[in-house]
Amino acid sequence: MLLTIDKNKDANFLYHQLYERLKEIILEGQLKANEKLPSKRILAEQLDISLNSVTNAYEQLLAEGYIYTIERKGYFVETITKFIENNNLSHNNLPSDLKETFKDKNGWLSLSHMTSDISTFPFKKWLKCEQTAIESYQNNLSDMMHPQGPYILRKTICQMIGFTRGVVCEPEQIVISAGTQLLVQQLMMLQTYGTVFAMENPGYARIHNLVRKMKFEVLPISLDDQGINMEEIKASRANFVYVTPSHQFPTGRIMPISRRIELLNWAAQGDDRYIIEDDYDSEFKYETGSIPSLQSLDRNHRVIYMGTFSKTMLPGLRISYMVLPPELLREYRKVHADSMQSGNSTMLYSLHYFIKSGEYAKHVKMMNHKYESKRKILIKELINRFQDRIRIPDIPAGLHFLAHFQTDISYQEIEELVAKQKLEIYTLRRFMLKKDVDESNQKDLVIGFANLKEENIAEAVERLYRVFY
Repeated sequence: MLLTIDKNKDANFLYHQLYERLKEIILEGQLKANEKLPSKRILAEQLDISLNSVTNAYEQLLAEGYIYTIERKGYFVETITKFIENNNLSHNNLPSDLKETFKDKNGWLSLSHMTSDISTFPFKKWLKCEQTAIESYQNNLSDMMHPQGPYILRKTICQMIGFTRGVVCEPEQIVISAGTQLLVQQLMMLQTYGTVFAMENPGYARIHNLVRKMKFEVLPISLDDQGINMEEIKASRANFVYVTPSHQFPTGRIMPISRRIELLNWAAQGDDRYIIEDDYDSEFKYETGSIPSLQSLDRNHRVIYMGTFSKTMLPGLRISYMVLPPELLREYRKVHADSMQSGNSTMLYSLHYFIKSGEYAKHVKMMNHKYESKRKILIKELINRFQDRIRIPDIPAGLHFLAHFQTDISYQEIEELVAKQKLEIYTLRRFMLKKDVDESNQKDLVIGFANLKEENIAEAVERLYRVFY
């Protein structure tokens, strides 16, 4: 066998060169099965390298199963099955359609509903809570967490949502996870074949796609002026209804008390009927007080309440939770007894201290004022620029609003033109769960304002104007 070693390189890597070359020779079949290798001393002399380098190379090959040893006889090549190679595939090259391209966002302005403003997030206060968590729960950090999340955080969340949202529950009913999608997935894993899942249309397309991929029937239910259409719900075979009553996603409508009671009564009339209440951005309500949760009105344990910290804190924090009615909690513990908590334990304990210290409430209050100011300025700029060619329903809540534009250009054209203007914004077409999108002379855009600086609002509106005119 021909072995060459580059001895000009760092001596520490000589053994690795030898190991790689021997491995290559064995896999290519230049050394046959059960063939004896040179002794360590002879090979070291031949290559003019140290005995330690040869020993380390042989020991690595031995550990990986390329060679075997017989006492007092030396090292031999193992019998190794040959690879099946498909000549159409390359071992080193990723197909072009799977390659990722870097998207340079320099110069872009965001009117996306998915962002939040972290410019004033109290990172120092958060780090202090993180330090406290590490000092106080060091033993817990080295152990596996409860599948539903740390009890102390569940207790803290329980107290908080009871006070701010009127949610009635015990800490045991709370399940913490890394995002709402995972919670919905865990919930639907409890269900049997034939379960029907209904949701608002337009609505949260990611949840729609998730549940469909889990092989459940998903029914898109249209909206009327009070929210989800009850006539369609009653005529359906739905077992679960997914709604966003405090700020319908994406239209922004707030479900009035009459429709809430209708929905609760529908659920109460069947043992297998549940309402999933996604309360994703209810913390942000302007001009009036917050609206109590749908769960706070539930008298029959029919509502599954879901909340998140992505909008109020950091989207990348990925901490969401749900409150399960007792019967579903019992089933959840059976099915997910072996599940592992998906959250980061340090972050979860830190969140406990962030809430208990009052910093969370202080931050939400400050952001409420900041977002209200941004919203007012943005709407004023849009109306001044577009005049009677825009209509914006006045729903002072959340981190986005729906704007209706009078235009003949298509949704496809709008989506292409906003990219050319370096403007991140989404049309209503993205959230339609059915393909029959209205292409009349009115086009609806979901306009977020959380991550848009006030000094950039006028420029963002001007770019949007250039899209249409």
